[in-house]
Amino acid sequence: MRHGRDARISPSLAVYSSFTSSMAMTEQRVSYTLDSSLETIDSAEEKATRIATELGFGDDEVMQISMAVREGAVNAVLHGNNYAKDKKVTLAFERTGNDFIITIRDQGPGMDLSKIPNPLAPENLLKTSGRGIFLMRSFMDVVEIRPSSAGTELKLIKHVHGPTAGGKEASQ
Repeated sequence: MRHGRDARISPSLAVYSSFTSSMAMTEQRVSYTLDSSLETIDSAEEKATRIATELGFGDDEVMQISMAVREGAVNAVLHGNNYAKDKKVTLAFERTGNDFIITIRDQGPGMDLSKIPNPLAPENLLKTSGRGIFLMRSFMDVVEIRPSSAGTELKLIKHVHGPTAGGKEASQ
């Protein structure tokens, strides 16, 4: 096991198939259990960047996917788990058919979606926070948020278009 930042990250499920640029298989999944810490946010973004690149997404889409995952990890660690050391964040990446699916789960108290302020409302334009969900919805094709008393599950989906084998033509 490597030491340092990655020492707090452990794969929670077996990797059914590694993510590689050859992408011979149509379905792949990997999942991680992460601590509720700032390091988790960076680690989640780095994993998203690596996997999206290996899947063949172009540079702009890799950035969009990575930023959406970063925002989701921030919400899970900060708002969901409130940095609680005994609570974990689950991060899963899955490639199925024409979709790249990222799932982020926290163990917080859940959230009331109706209380999320509109970041484009005049009174919110100059605020320095509150744009995470807005950015995720802008960057991804589908964003699903499922709050419950056991935590919140965030599902981010990016559609894959074109060949994924060996090229940067995964999405347009």
